[in-house]
Amino acid sequence: MKKDERSLSVGEKRTQRDYNLGFKLAVVSQVEKGEMTYKQAQKAYGIQGRSTVLVWLRKHGSLDWRNPLTAMPRSKETPAQKIKRLEQELSNERLKNRILNMAIDISDKEHGTSIRKKVLPKQSGASEKSNK
Repeated sequence: MKKDERSLSVGEKRTQRDYNLGFKLAVVSQVEKGEMTYKQAQKAYGIQGRSTVLVWLRKHGSLDWRNPLTAMPRSKETPAQKIKRLEQELSNERLKNRILNMAIDISDKEHGTSIRKKVLPKQSGASEKSNK
């Protein structure tokens, strides 16, 4: 069996000619899904070049790797952590809403403005035709 045909064990060094497109795409997929970092993939698959996986990510990946801060997927949150974060965001938005409503009320009261639109019920198509 030739060296190129045998499967390599995890951590075994590879040569450049071992990197076929399917292998590259599999590594890129794992990194983009957040299953491992590009450095972990490098070590796990014995990829010797320091920037080889990054080059693959730029060439074959679907994420924007020019800005590493936005390119990396968010760290995996537990459901409880996600719920807590979303509850905090909701609380902040409700507070902003209350502040904006108070500002509108003050403006209406002190300056005589009428910022809020009065919501009228929408007429059905049949009643609009009879009014014409």
